[in-house]
Amino acid sequence: MTDNRIATARLGDTGPEAGVQGLGCMGMSFAYGPTDANASRATLERALELGVTLYDTADAYGNGENEKFLSPFFKAHRDELVIATKFALAIPPEDPTRRIIRNDPPYIRQAVEASLKRLDVEAIDVYYMHRRDVNVPIEDSVGTMAELVREGKVKHLGLSEVTAAELREAQAVHPIAAVQSEWSLFSRDIEAQVVPAARELGVALVPYSPLGRGFLTGSFTNADKELTADDFRRQQPRFTGDNATANAALLAPIRTVAEAHGVSLGQIALAWVQQQAEVHGLPVIPIPGTRKPGRVAENAAATKIELTKEELELLEPIAGQVAGDRYADMRFSSAGRE
Repeated sequence: MTDNRIATARLGDTGPEAGVQGLGCMGMSFAYGPTDANASRATLERALELGVTLYDTADAYGNGENEKFLSPFFKAHRDELVIATKFALAIPPEDPTRRIIRNDPPYIRQAVEASLKRLDVEAIDVYYMHRRDVNVPIEDSVGTMAELVREGKVKHLGLSEVTAAELREAQAVHPIAAVQSEWSLFSRDIEAQVVPAARELGVALVPYSPLGRGFLTGSFTNADKELTADDFRRQQPRFTGDNATANAALLAPIRTVAEAHGVSLGQIALAWVQQQAEVHGLPVIPIPGTRKPGRVAENAAATKIELTKEELELLEPIAGQVAGDRYADMRFSSAGRE
């Protein structure tokens, strides 16, 4: 291993080995405004050079376009990568602008076949239930996912935005490699129950939005005023209006720690998430998203930053002061179900 490659960790007791930081690929074709395909391809290659081997997508990102975009890169480096994708956010025929949550077995089988075709791979390394439909017994959903493992279409199972109880129910049906949930200096609710359950069960945590969708980097302070009309963040309560103003003030202690280390705000935010593996005693592999090769190198460098006890204490109060919900429609999170 060369000096600039990141360390590795296992995705839970049953999952594959991967770099301790992955790459969220959603923004390469969806949600965050105009994209540059060439820059995104360069970002994928640079990430791999740095030892980033877990690449995260979903069928809902651009209605399958993200999976199609990633397919050539995945095929070129198949044996070096851990490919993760997801199902559950379906488009209702009567309204293509909406998303509904589906966990029913026929839909799962339909979704996996479509993802396999778009990705052009024989098997998906980690297949996540993207969101939980509480009207479908988890035994039915995870039972179907387990059948996909036995059939060789999927290698490992994951869940996203589930409660501790749901994780335990799922684990009783089939081993779960990873839980993907929002976890950052702005979002820490999973520490109450989900993280302890994952540690007990030997399940890894894969934090998405570890940079608070870019807000923790200081790259924007008000989505309404600074981001393009097609940027998803304009719909998120934390990043608009008075909430955005209040939350921007919370970056002050992050800036203090960043200046002490001579690094960026984003690197401190990522270092904090990476260090939760040590704090909580379980594998933690965050998946920050970016479309720039320089940014992916900056993110990877954060895996080598060690925050002191005093610095962790300075950052500790931030999450409790954040204004606004994570989503305008909280059905798309596990909040309120614990």
